[in-house]
Amino acid sequence: MINVLCFAHMKDIFGGERLAINSGGIATVKDVLEHLKSAYDADVSGIMTAVNEEFAEESTPVSQGDTVALIPPVSGG
Repeated sequence: MINVLCFAHMKDIFGGERLAINSGGIATVKDVLEHLKSAYDADVSGIMTAVNEEFAEESTPVSQGDTVALIPPVSGG
């Protein structure tokens, strides 16, 4: 399993702060995002990601037991 942490409005989209997805067929952050987009019909464009608390790009590899954080853009003043 790959653990996914959701922040801000991503919690509402995915129904909570954490989800676990089957790691079968998932090798990169891009695979995780595509899985979430497909399974939840979610717009995951423009979000930042981290793998095991390190900022990550779509090409970053993920393995079973890793934690992928979804960090949406924020604004404020």
